[in-house]
Amino acid sequence: MLFARLDAEVSQSNERLRRVMKRVDAANPDAEALVERETEYHALNARLDRLNLAQLGLVFGRIDVGDAEAENPVPGNPGLDRRYIGRMGLDAREEGYRTLLLDWRAPMARPFYLATTAQPEGVTVRRHIRTSGRTVTGIDDEHLSVSPGDTDSGAPRSGVGGESALLSVLTAPRTGHMVDIVETIQREQDEIIRDRTRGVMVVEGGPGTGKTAVALHRVAWLLYTWREQLAATGVLIIGPNRTFLDYISRVLPELGETGVVLSTVGELYPGVTPRAVDPLLTREIKGSEEMVVILAEAVKARQTLPDTPVSLKVEGIELTLTPAMVKKSRTRARRSRRPHNLAQPVFRDHLIAQLADQMAERIGADPLGGRNLLGGGDVAQLHEDLTEERSVVEAVDAFWPTLDPESVLEDLLTDESAIARAAADYDDETRCALLRDPGSPWTTSDAALLDELAERLGMPDPETAREAADRKWREQVEDAQEALDILSSSASSDLDDGFEAEILSAHDVIDAETLAERQRFRDTRTTAERARADHTWAYGHVIVDEAQELSPMEWRMVMRRCPSRWMTLVGDTAQTGSPAGVDSWADTLAPYVRGRFHRHELTVNYRTPGDIAEVANRLLPMIAPDHAPATAIRDTGQGVRVLPADTDPEVVLGELMERDPERTAVIIAPDDGQVPGSVTVDGIKGLEFDHVIILNPDNIVGQSPQGWQDLYVAYTRATQSLTVIGRPPHGDPVE
Repeated sequence: MLFARLDAEVSQSNERLRRVMKRVDAANPDAEALVERETEYHALNARLDRLNLAQLGLVFGRIDVGDAEAENPVPGNPGLDRRYIGRMGLDAREEGYRTLLLDWRAPMARPFYLATTAQPEGVTVRRHIRTSGRTVTGIDDEHLSVSPGDTDSGAPRSGVGGESALLSVLTAPRTGHMVDIVETIQREQDEIIRDRTRGVMVVEGGPGTGKTAVALHRVAWLLYTWREQLAATGVLIIGPNRTFLDYISRVLPELGETGVVLSTVGELYPGVTPRAVDPLLTREIKGSEEMVVILAEAVKARQTLPDTPVSLKVEGIELTLTPAMVKKSRTRARRSRRPHNLAQPVFRDHLIAQLADQMAERIGADPLGGRNLLGGGDVAQLHEDLTEERSVVEAVDAFWPTLDPESVLEDLLTDESAIARAAADYDDETRCALLRDPGSPWTTSDAALLDELAERLGMPDPETAREAADRKWREQVEDAQEALDILSSSASSDLDDGFEAEILSAHDVIDAETLAERQRFRDTRTTAERARADHTWAYGHVIVDEAQELSPMEWRMVMRRCPSRWMTLVGDTAQTGSPAGVDSWADTLAPYVRGRFHRHELTVNYRTPGDIAEVANRLLPMIAPDHAPATAIRDTGQGVRVLPADTDPEVVLGELMERDPERTAVIIAPDDGQVPGSVTVDGIKGLEFDHVIILNPDNIVGQSPQGWQDLYVAYTRATQSLTVIGRPPHGDPVE
């Protein structure tokens, strides 16, 4: 019945979409009608996306819960309300909008996740429903409490339905994409997902505790609870790498939410795609807050002074621009405290004012030694005239040029002398680490530097730039109309052929399609599309996964995108692999919220089997002595295999895949490129695999100052088996 209603809504939306597409006459398009059509077209497509995605496990649960005003009374027991739980809500409109299916995020659905035998939350029976397509493949019932009159429901009373459903999910083969946990959200996870904190919330937990899943389901709940606000401002999710984003990409659509921006921190600056990764030392330097000083000096270095006086000829009059004059104007512009490009008008006006005074002295001096013959109005006119003089404009651009972040950073990092000036207070090792060859690709560490420069330079947001373009376009139309008016005023009214003169207007040469095209891009883009293209966009909520990896410069970039500081930060400082990453949440967040952040901890390890987790947790005293290990809820009985260093990892991989062909397996190796087909620890952050093979753990530890943390991350990716090839490093307790 529910699927039939869903199908009906899909059919109705498709029919409306067909009508919308026929609404505009293609041969004679009307600009306003085009905009209306495009807006409704995108809205209908978004709705169809939600409806179609909701079919993936539309219904997954049911609860019978005590309710004196039951909307769907249980047959024979009117004091119980039977509520079906699913990915979206469905109502029977013809019955006064009676609820047929509850969206899992709705408050009335929450007992499905909170109820336990000790605290049943009024729930008598909780049913987990497993489906394949539109076919029910299994059910598990939990009888949490018995209501009066419900002495024998006929259902099994094992009380392990929830554990059975959870175990089914945990032991299922992993795929190339993350699966949602909406059917099996546990109580401590649900409390975080529905936390109404409107500030910074830190969710900490060891590997396998479901931090990422909780964060994504929190996004879906936030968009459900604060839909109007977040629909206008958008939600940003930052992940550690593109593989991770591809891995989680299906979860939000399957939960019914598609209007979210997914990005790595290296791709957060619009228009720049990183193609490389810096060496460790360079990453550490670029990530440090000292780069704020270095970038500021790089910008100041572009505010130059002439070595000698510059001669300017204006209307036959020789003017002299001295270094002292330029310095005075530079000082005035710097004292304005405006970003570089926005301070250029201050520099220009002050410099031209000096030139206007000089010119007035030349042409208005009284030969008899009296007062200057030019008044204030005359000097103001000279100022205005000089503003249009090409030589003056070129002088302003030479000494205080308009800059863009890409050219400033490229010029800095590829010029040894520029680095020497900007980083004069730093050692040779720092300066050498920043230098790179001209034309080198952008790296993941560059995004935060470009963003810092955009802030320091005062780069306009896309909307402001479009408004400026619109103003220029309107001026062009007005100029065209003025020219046509002049032509039409001289047109003959007594032509020999007896026809009236043709009077043109600007809009005769700018057709409706062109006018509509100017509006199309602005009016039809989604919030996510506009936000992704705007470095000044203020998101309503920001989620950062693997947040412990962000450097101080990257935190500055992220915080600019969330001035409200409504954020969910997910991470584990025991897994910090970045040389400029987080050691302490309090220290990292202090510049932005001081101590005002809320912290949650996840304590159950759902991913890593106990026999593997036990080995990994032995590293905690070295890397995070104050961290309590999460509790693993299952064992494989296989333990951890340690094989000789000369073992071929490809052979081991082949054996695993032959024995378990439906499951995933991966070889994690040091970052030396010697094992084709392997991945590094950086490449598997946030991911999980059924079988994990770790090659040369000693080298993994030795290649980075965060090597022990990297090994800990590698150990905890497995859901079924862990194989270690090579001698474990000194201090590693693997037997």
